[in-house]
Amino acid sequence: MNRAIGCLAGVLALALWPGAAVAQTGAWETTMAAGMSAHQGGHYAEAEEKFSAALKEAEAFGPEDPRLAASLNNLASLYAARGQAARAEPLSRQALAIREKVLGAEHADVAASLENLGSIYAAQGQYARAEPLLRRALGIREKTLGPEHPEVAQSLNALVELHRARGQAGAAEPLASRALAIAEKGRGPEHPDVATSLNNLAGVRLAQGKYVEAESLYSRALEIREKALGREHPHVGTSLNNIGVLYATRGRSAEAEPVYRQALAIAEKALGPEHPQVATSLNNLALFHVTQGRHAEAEPLSTRALAIDEKALGAEHPSVATDLNNMGLLYASQGDFERAAPVYGRALAIREKVLGPEHPDVASTLTNLAVLRHEQGRLREAVFLYRRAWEIREKALGPDHPQVAASLENYAVLLRAMDHPRMAAPLEARAEAIRAKLPQVQAAK
Repeated sequence: MNRAIGCLAGVLALALWPGAAVAQTGAWETTMAAGMSAHQGGHYAEAEEKFSAALKEAEAFGPEDPRLAASLNNLASLYAARGQAARAEPLSRQALAIREKVLGAEHADVAASLENLGSIYAAQGQYARAEPLLRRALGIREKTLGPEHPEVAQSLNALVELHRARGQAGAAEPLASRALAIAEKGRGPEHPDVATSLNNLAGVRLAQGKYVEAESLYSRALEIREKALGREHPHVGTSLNNIGVLYATRGRSAEAEPVYRQALAIAEKALGPEHPQVATSLNNLALFHVTQGRHAEAEPLSTRALAIDEKALGAEHPSVATDLNNMGLLYASQGDFERAAPVYGRALAIREKVLGPEHPDVASTLTNLAVLRHEQGRLREAVFLYRRAWEIREKALGPDHPQVAASLENYAVLLRAMDHPRMAAPLEARAEAIRAKLPQVQAAK
């Protein structure tokens, strides 16, 4: 299973306190502005240095000064961008507490802190904690700024990514479309915020199996980012990774590999070797090697991706489950079923616990485990697993999704192996009908 990356526009801000000493505020503001410029340019080490210095300066203003809250907020956003959600969370919570007390519950700066904290929770896989914060941020912004303000698009994008992570592409789609329309109107067609909305709408289309639309959106996002941010910006790496996922999903392996390698090089240089985005690129490149039968090249990449994610995100994060799922594929493709089974089992347990029993990612691991049981001759177990995967996909993705066709085909193969051709035939016919509607789509597994 390849992993695409969504994007959030980090909520960075300055805040001025009426009556504050001009010299003090001027020095702090200069430091903060330098940090924001570095952050937005993808120079995260420099941004951390500036934001840390600004925080130290702001502590002199008092424990409830809005400048302290802004400094905490921006440093938290920087940590989150660097994949350090555990460091970001307490700073973001402190910023929110200050702003709610000093500015009131409906202030736009409170919305910024709510969005940052909600996005941090989402990055940690704590989706139930994230959603009410993100919805509250959206409500405040719509009320205080108006329904077409660019910051409303930011809040919509945060909810899009939450829904997509939870396997709720149908809920994400109208939010993503609205975010893109607002960003284009408010920022202009070449702004990086437009690229963020394009990227996120493309991710929804990818999840829906609408691959032609997804490719067009991803390509436009990449073009904007390269032009506006430069070819080595982390967001360019994100776009390249996602285009690689799309190519791999459509069976265009020769095109996927160089894109994955370029995305990995950008992520390692810009974010450092221990960032979760590096793990994503490693994971996707490893899976590519598995599909090509290059197991010796795949295994060290897969092992490194898992180690990064476990360290950065924790042992029960959905990204760890993806790493485990793909490691299971690596073992199974070599016929090492004894190593594959417990790895799949751990991936399934994480996904069911964190994502819920009806998430499409649960269906993917069930399918892989079913293939394994089929290969082992444990056909009755495989029947149960295939049927459950099929039912999840049909409910979550809709009856005409390519992954539903894949489930039907897999189940039909098993039924024929069990000498039930009459039961297999209608499943094969239905899968063929789904494929006929999607002539450009490579079979999903």
